[in-house]
Amino acid sequence: MGENPLQRLGELGQSVWYDDIGRDLILSGKLKALIRDEAVVGLTSNPTIFFKAITKGTAYDADMRRLAEAGAATGDILESLMVEDIRLAAAELRPTYEQTGCADGWVSIEVAPAFAHDTQGTVSEAKRVRALVDRPNVLVKVPATVEGVDAIQELTGQGLSINVTLIFSLERYREVMEAYLSGLELLTARRAAGETLPQLSDVHSVASFFVSRVDTLVDKLLDEGSKHGDSRSLQGKAAVANAKMAYERFRATFAGPRWEALHSQGANLQRPLWASTSTKNPAYSDILYVQELIGRHTVNTMPLATIEAFRDHGRAVETITSGVYEAHADLTALEARGIRMAEVTSQLETEGVLAFADSFEALYTAVDEKRAAFLGQDRG
Repeated sequence: MGENPLQRLGELGQSVWYDDIGRDLILSGKLKALIRDEAVVGLTSNPTIFFKAITKGTAYDADMRRLAEAGAATGDILESLMVEDIRLAAAELRPTYEQTGCADGWVSIEVAPAFAHDTQGTVSEAKRVRALVDRPNVLVKVPATVEGVDAIQELTGQGLSINVTLIFSLERYREVMEAYLSGLELLTARRAAGETLPQLSDVHSVASFFVSRVDTLVDKLLDEGSKHGDSRSLQGKAAVANAKMAYERFRATFAGPRWEALHSQGANLQRPLWASTSTKNPAYSDILYVQELIGRHTVNTMPLATIEAFRDHGRAVETITSGVYEAHADLTALEARGIRMAEVTSQLETEGVLAFADSFEALYTAVDEKRAAFLGQDRG
């Protein structure tokens, strides 16, 4: 049996995080097996993932019934279920966290989507959720909206470790990196002024740059404009090109005097995390968004099907730094065809926030209905 290419990714400087969570996943030992056998060193969650986990099957019914009969409100039940999953997953990944010097072994929990456009609300909620979970290896996810970027700077400046999510555009990514660096500088200043806050070395962050959704929308726009010329040569190119350009900017930002001054005080890189890496178009390789984005100081968060596919036929070689010239050319060609990437990524950000909000609302409704059923209440 040959070497598992997933294991090799770690040797190349890329961490594999699992894009899923659920009580069955943890209690059945499946997460433990992924950590042991597939080089999984972290886990991410979001409202859509929680909706699928909590509404599928009966794994949560006993806890929901107990909480409902104890008089807990729907929101409290929902939060209790999510927090318990995060704590259980954090316990499974705690050895990884310790063995990697806190570089990996992280579990992410998201601030409720209702706060996506509320800076102070996000700051307060992130701190509350972090304290509620109360585990060292938990990242709080904050969306990279305009308001979210301001919250990221403040939270970093208070010493919290953040997973910045829903990044689509290169410009917003620049703002996210700036918020992280400015936050570290703010933290340094606050500590120098005598505030009791974590050291720079205790602060970790990833910037979750979404990939496949870019191709989904750009390919649709190319199809709609195909009457003006052949668009096939540009289909399936935008997402990888966008991500390669993001990595180029990452390397440029975390270099030079400003970064070196922070790094000398123990600051950690804010690693790019490739999110939404399952292939949506069956015409493309099922490992496209893994195979083309392998490189040092990165994370790829994958669902199970993508993990299994890469283990089966992936090639663990550095690819993120190759084809950069072609990436520039592809994005230029798309602009020439009338595909405005700024408009594409703005639309994707808006849709991403709404999708998580819809999932959260659907999850709340499902838990509310079960709560009522356990209490024998007629919802009609």
